Formats: sequence, C-alpha cells, structure tokens
Amino acid sequence: MKIEVGQKLPQDITFHMRVRDENMVEQGDENPYVWQLVNSTDLFKDKRVVLFSLPGAFTPTCSTYQLPDYDNNYELFKANGIDEVYCLSVNDSFVMNKWADWLDIDNVKLIPDGSAYFTEQIGALVRKDNLGFGARSWRYSLLANDGVVEKAFIEGGFSDDCAFDPYEVSDPLTMLNYIQNESPVGQQYELELQDGAGTEETFA
Repeated sequence: MKIEVGQKLPQDITFHMRVRDENMVEQGDENPYVWQLVNSTDLFKDKRVVLFSLPGAFTPTCSTYQLPDYDNNYELFKANGIDEVYCLSVNDSFVMNKWADWLDIDNVKLIPDGSAYFTEQIGALVRKDNLGFGARSWRYSLLANDGVVEKAFIEGGFSDDCAFDPYEVSDPLTMLNYIQNESPVGQQYELELQDGAGTEETFA
C-alpha cells in the first residue's frame, strides 16, 4: 500500500449515513434517524482534514486506543489548524453509529465505507477472511488539504489475511508531531492518550 504526497483522495464516492433528525425527536419518533448521502468530494473540499482508517468498529485496539485518543485530542487538532477529523471503516452506518454511542464519541466524524469503494480506490483494501471479516481497510492515517494528501502514515505489513494488525504510526501523537513540525500554525500541546501505540492487534 502506498499513498503519495500530492495524491488526490477518491472523489464522488457516496457514503450512506444515518443522521439524527431533531424534528423526529420532537415528535417522539422511536427511531429518529434518516438517510443522508454524503459525497467524498464534499467531505474534503476546502478543508484541512485528518483521516484515519481502521479494520473495524468494536475491534479491541480501535475501540480502546485509536478512536478514543483521536476524539479526546480533537481540540488539539483544531488548535493546530485542522478543520475536521474523520474515522473511516468498512462498516455500515448502523454499526458505526452504535460504536460511536458506545464510546461516547463527541468530535470525530465516523464515515461508513460499507461497500469499500473509497477504501479500494485509495489502495487500502485487504481481505481478512482468516478472521471472518471479509473485505476491510488496512490501518493508516493521513493529512489532506482540499482533498490532496499532504502526509500519510501507513502501518507496516500490508497484506491479505495478516495475522496481526500493527498500531505503530497511525496514532494521534505521530500525526500531531508532524503537523506541529510542518505547519506554521502548529502549537505546543499535551496529549491525552491511552498507552496503545506500538501494539499489534490480534483480535483475540
């Protein structure tokens, strides 16, 4: 897997998202959600964005470390010139929403790439049939400005049916260190982190 600096992120991919409708809430609807179609081009246009992708919702490293750490340090990203932080996974919107609720995610926006179109086009699609997962994303993080990649951190060992899923470089500390060193708006910070980077997911 290789994501090049200057590479354009996949455009015109449609993400099918379930979003809360406050009018339905006021009417007492027991399921106050509606479908919203979100275009990948619109997600990244005119924004400086951190995107990180992971093997799946509710998996151990993703749930214990990666997603909570990005969410807990969201304001540090904002203070360093980042407009949005996105978490993408090859899961449907129902699963992603329930995962966000379970972890009390308040800031990071979860992107359901249920059909893996975005993941396939960016070159991150792998098979995890050895775990019964099917098609999933390899773990990575990237920094993009107006839909163009500035920097990417890709975990090593990219392959189908990999027995391990490293978490070494796609963590928020690595990304914030890069942003602070490279960006004129970078600020000093103290991260709120679980001690998870440097682990290998075994899905046990």
